[in-house]
Amino acid sequence: MDNAKQLQFDKPSVFTRLKGMLGVDFYRLFHTPLFYIFIVIAALIPALVSMGAMGEGETAGMFTNAWQIIAADSPLYIISDMGQYANMNMVFIFGGIMVSIFIGHDYKSGYVKQLFTTHAKKQDYMLSKTLVSAFSMVCMCVTYLIGGMIAGAATGLPFAINAGSLVCAIIGKIIMSLGWASLYTFVNVIFRKKFGISIALCFVLGTGIPVIGAAAAVGNTAALNVFLYGSSVYACLSANFTSVLVCLACSVIWAIVYNVLGSVILYRRDVY
Repeated sequence: MDNAKQLQFDKPSVFTRLKGMLGVDFYRLFHTPLFYIFIVIAALIPALVSMGAMGEGETAGMFTNAWQIIAADSPLYIISDMGQYANMNMVFIFGGIMVSIFIGHDYKSGYVKQLFTTHAKKQDYMLSKTLVSAFSMVCMCVTYLIGGMIAGAATGLPFAINAGSLVCAIIGKIIMSLGWASLYTFVNVIFRKKFGISIALCFVLGTGIPVIGAAAAVGNTAALNVFLYGSSVYACLSANFTSVLVCLACSVIWAIVYNVLGSVILYRRDVY
């Protein structure tokens, strides 16, 4: 009886296990050049978008306000031109690619085999990868925001905006990083042995094509907010506190769902 109690006492808590795994994952993230490359890319995207907006062709004149580089004016799910998507949502596309490469390296290098030999809790792996991936996307959102303000100033467009709505839009986008990270982690657990498919699928999901198709079929409806992309679009320049709550609810719910499903898959299938 005493031995059983001692064994239970010595068993590390979920926070202890997660802390250790997060330490390793963050160390690997900060020593991965790709992380910094994508942060720089996120900062440069607004400049490239604004150059197109000032040029000739379909993209010319698509912005009337500098903050439109950050978020759309209204929660439109049906995109009639690329200008409506040319905002911080593009960060989630590159975020998905980064998650695919990051997790793909785990399996290619044999890190997963070594990890699950000494650390049997698959849900810890899912949660750690989700949190680290969400952190990386938040960093990209921040550098995109900085790049967007610089690009907006360079275009000479007005910065006049409702400050509250702008703050809600930015917070909403950042919050959605958790939901997107959990989705991408889940996808890569499923296609862990098919690297090309995981990248392609994350790219397609990041563009929001599935929800855009649904919007084209059922119309521009608020019901689409239950999906990650719908909630991301909902974080727009007309956003309010309710918008932030919608983004938070969707992001947390999807994070729980994808982590549970991903953990089940890892327990029931060959993880190598």
